[in-house]
Amino acid sequence: MPPDLMDITDQFQSLTPNQWLGIPVALVGAVFLALGAQFQHRGVGKVEAKHGGQTGGMGFSSLFALLSRPSWVIGTVLLGLAIVLQLTSLYLSPIIVVQPLGAIALVITAVLNSSLSGVKLDRISIRAILLCVAGVALFVGIAALFAESKPVSDGQLAVILALLGVVTMGFSLAFAFLRNRFKAIGYIIASGVLYGFVATLAKVVIDRGKTGDFEWLTITCIVALIAAAALGAYFVQNAYASGPPDLVIAGLTVIDPIVAVAIGVVVLQEAASAPLWAVVAFLAAGGLAVYGVFQLAKHHPQAQR
Repeated sequence: MPPDLMDITDQFQSLTPNQWLGIPVALVGAVFLALGAQFQHRGVGKVEAKHGGQTGGMGFSSLFALLSRPSWVIGTVLLGLAIVLQLTSLYLSPIIVVQPLGAIALVITAVLNSSLSGVKLDRISIRAILLCVAGVALFVGIAALFAESKPVSDGQLAVILALLGVVTMGFSLAFAFLRNRFKAIGYIIASGVLYGFVATLAKVVIDRGKTGDFEWLTITCIVALIAAAALGAYFVQNAYASGPPDLVIAGLTVIDPIVAVAIGVVVLQEAASAPLWAVVAFLAAGGLAVYGVFQLAKHHPQAQR
């Protein structure tokens, strides 16, 4: 049996009862993520219909109007619960066991959206969804096999914050000057990248909180986390207004973990001991998942309307 398969087998055989509990917690979180996306999409659709389908992004009036839509509020609550459950599952179980389960939200969302909208997915769209799920599962699996969790130094955290600043400025300028040409895939990429940074910063804050290392750089990290999460949430709402919910979830469940893991590999050097074949497989898996997202954006029946 190859070493990588032995490592995966050992991961499951060595799970404690508490670690096994992380699996159903992650699955319930994926269900809440799928339901939350569907409810939020419905709320955004109703607001956009009432306001005439604005171009160039949702304005403040549309954003405030979302608060009066019960479906959007319910979706927001469900997404909040999904985040709590996903963090809990990662606390309970190894990442290789529970992280790929988040991609199940994409399958659930696709089935729900097809049923509720009456729009049947064609063969190309189904294949794109399978590529997303397989790609992200393989990507996270390889990363988990060779990644070594290390404390984040002040210098590394400063680099992450600087990168987030550059990324945020880039997306903000692109949105300011090209907002009338932005499509769903643009919003999805922007939100997925930002949420990848948010996940990384959240992990840093939690780790530093455990050790009592709470100084100005950690506070800066919290401020940046909140700002990136808010901008990412705005982009997600615009993605719902211009694309189907399963496309949005596809982008988030693919781009978010890829960005978070990439930061760990490049900036934190968490996979420095990975062999060459793992690096090649790592890139191929990430490329496969991203290709699936673009194929879904191109061929999804609702994206063609």
